[in-house]
Amino acid sequence: MGKSPEKHGGRRTVLKRGSRPAQGEGVCPASRAASSEPCVQMRTQVRKGSDEARERHGHEPGGVPGEFAPMRLQKFLARAGVASRRHCEELIASGRVSVNGQTVTEMGFKVDPASDAVALDGDPVSLGEAPVTIMLNKPAGFVTTMSDPEGRRCVADLVPLEQYPGLFPVGRLDCDTTGLLLFTNDGQLGYRLAHPKHHVDKTYVAHVKGRAGKKQISKLRRGVTIRGGLTSPAKVREIGSTPEGSILEITIHEGMNRQVRRMCSAVGLPVLELERIAMGTLHLDGIRRGCWRVLSDGEVEELCKAASLGE
Repeated sequence: MGKSPEKHGGRRTVLKRGSRPAQGEGVCPASRAASSEPCVQMRTQVRKGSDEARERHGHEPGGVPGEFAPMRLQKFLARAGVASRRHCEELIASGRVSVNGQTVTEMGFKVDPASDAVALDGDPVSLGEAPVTIMLNKPAGFVTTMSDPEGRRCVADLVPLEQYPGLFPVGRLDCDTTGLLLFTNDGQLGYRLAHPKHHVDKTYVAHVKGRAGKKQISKLRRGVTIRGGLTSPAKVREIGSTPEGSILEITIHEGMNRQVRRMCSAVGLPVLELERIAMGTLHLDGIRRGCWRVLSDGEVEELCKAASLGE
């Protein structure tokens, strides 16, 4: 009664009670024309926005998209999707940013998006509409980059760049790792979510080779040494099994390269398949592999709280 057979990633698995079911529908790049209605509805919801969301992103409270309050130059650049706020400060300090034709290197300099002309290396920069954040269910076989000189398939091929210019991935997933990957054109939000100091939880389901013992799970929970450093304590539980081994649910807040795979290998449990199923309060429920959807204002606000945005 406590176990029921499920299909997960092409393997016959036995999931324990309380584990998350298979994911459902979303908006797929291959069928946007046929599935545009849900996306249009979500986009309308984002554009309407709450007063709190508008104020956080530079809108006057009670205004409409396109009406912005004066803001610091580095915030303007980050909000426009140029880069994280810290990187924008470096761009300003290096003399690459101009306002109304004059180079500006002062960090506290404020601009009025409605009247000032901002440029980076001579190219105009504008805010456009209110920022957008989308959630993709990444398939295996795609690298987390917006372009690849080696010609490999990129996640940029899976998201609506024409519809939402300036999108960039928040953090990364390995080529063979599947699951939840966020994209945003809000530089400050992207930086906060990706930085480990803000402790945004990320939850993974790992199919490992071999049955996980109590000692191995205990080590993962306490932290293991990888690449010369000790990982922070993690939440780990066994949620099922396959003929090859255990299925583990692992929650971390760090973002070291291939961290979950390295952690499991360090305790003798090589990862066969890995999927990210949650980030903060977000879950992949309802989004098929290779599909995406726009986050609501409420979901973005929850992410901002998780990333301590506004502190």
